Amino acid sequence: MNMLGEHLVIAPILVPLLTGILLVLLRGSATPLRRTISMLGVQLLLAVSIWLLLQAASGELLVYQLGSWAAPYGIVLVADRLSAAMVMLTAVLALFAMMHAIQGSDRHGRQYHALFQFLLMGLNGAFLTGDLFNLFVFFEILLIASYGMLLHGGGAARSRAGLHYVIVNLVGSSLFLFAVGTLYGVLGTLNMADLSQRVATLPAEDVGLVRAAALLLFLVFALKAALVPLHLWLPGAYSAAGPASVALFAIMTKVGGYSIIRVYSLIFGAEAGPLANLVEPWLLVLGLLTIVVGTIGVLASRHLALLVAHLVVISTGSILTAFGLGSQAALSAGLYYSFQSALVTAALFMLTENVARTRGVFADELRAGPMLPAANLLGGLFLVLALAVAGVPPLSGFIGKVLIIQASLETPVMAWIMAIVLSTSLLTLVALARAGSTMFFKTDTNAGAATLPDTANLVPVAAVAALSLLYVVLASPIYSYTDAAADQLLSPNGYVETVLSDEPPSPAGGH
Repeated sequence: MNMLGEHLVIAPILVPLLTGILLVLLRGSATPLRRTISMLGVQLLLAVSIWLLLQAASGELLVYQLGSWAAPYGIVLVADRLSAAMVMLTAVLALFAMMHAIQGSDRHGRQYHALFQFLLMGLNGAFLTGDLFNLFVFFEILLIASYGMLLHGGGAARSRAGLHYVIVNLVGSSLFLFAVGTLYGVLGTLNMADLSQRVATLPAEDVGLVRAAALLLFLVFALKAALVPLHLWLPGAYSAAGPASVALFAIMTKVGGYSIIRVYSLIFGAEAGPLANLVEPWLLVLGLLTIVVGTIGVLASRHLALLVAHLVVISTGSILTAFGLGSQAALSAGLYYSFQSALVTAALFMLTENVARTRGVFADELRAGPMLPAANLLGGLFLVLALAVAGVPPLSGFIGKVLIIQASLETPVMAWIMAIVLSTSLLTLVALARAGSTMFFKTDTNAGAATLPDTANLVPVAAVAALSLLYVVLASPIYSYTDAAADQLLSPNGYVETVLSDEPPSPAGGH
């Protein structure tokens, strides 16, 4: 790999950071200039993420040592198949969210584009970091940016939801620090590869303290992922946020899920001695409960945005159920499902805003309103996305759920997983069918006239809908990639040996 290639491992963090700084310096400039800079930053990030994915697809582990300080003493960034795929997914969602934002919703606050870029920096940093303390740092960066984006546009509902969101996440951040401080105090390191080695040889007298810290860390990640019973903050926050903001928020719960699978496969995996497979039993039970509770929320929702927010909860439960099974097939199925669910729910959030604007005072309420002048277009997009998220064949959600069920066939919990996944999929389909028929076919003659939808705002929605269809066409190579990523996760020795290699770093800081 050439020197430029080695430096590009840090590019997914540097590109949004530098773009965000430039946007802050240009905060008084004209809106078209800020939009152009922000869009160029997102496009550059997408190009970098494609390169990173191509490099990681071969199985090569890319390690970047900041300042040429070797691990475990220096800060390292690590790109493997999973982290590269998550960076790529973030860039794709960012592109469509930005396409939606520049149609007008970014005008409600001057710092929208800077916050957007800093959120991207936090997300990519969380996926690429190789140590727990910097995972905390990047969590804080993305959370602080998300606070501003959630409140973007103002209003009582957003302020109330934003207050709850901030308080819950401040508590989570405090617990994160307690857990990290305890692990550092006992083990003397926070580098994930180094932690893996030290936990495996942990003295018996330290097992209880490290177990407590590890479970506290799991509590924090479960909160970020919106795992039951720590999910209550999500429906209100996501349903109140602006469409372009919440489209990117669709991947924020995936950061929690990513952190769980990364930390508890690498540090507390099969070779962690008395702490081996520490959270797998909890993941399975809590994942299934999350699916059930999310489905109840979907059935009870009276607003489309709230319904979609509960769909995010269901997707979290499905992903962590797969992770809780622990096998390579199950991990691969969870990753496959994770990617498609983030795309589809992001598109549904953007579509919700278009429908709400068209219906006027009826907004996104699930009740009869004015006849929509573009009901076929809006309803068609909703139909494709609803079928995908509910898991109706042959769309991507169906493939993901079938893969999860297949991975459970040889396990004692097969009956539970089949019953819950299939029944909740049916109930979700019923709720979405009811919502679609109410909004696009039932009319109130006294409701007045609806406005024409902004077709430019529908372009990113249609693009993501088309991408979800492409996800079906490319199901085989995508599953092959997720299977290879799962294999890499379950074989952490390669990760540990590469990160802790005694080989002197190259001038670029990578291997």
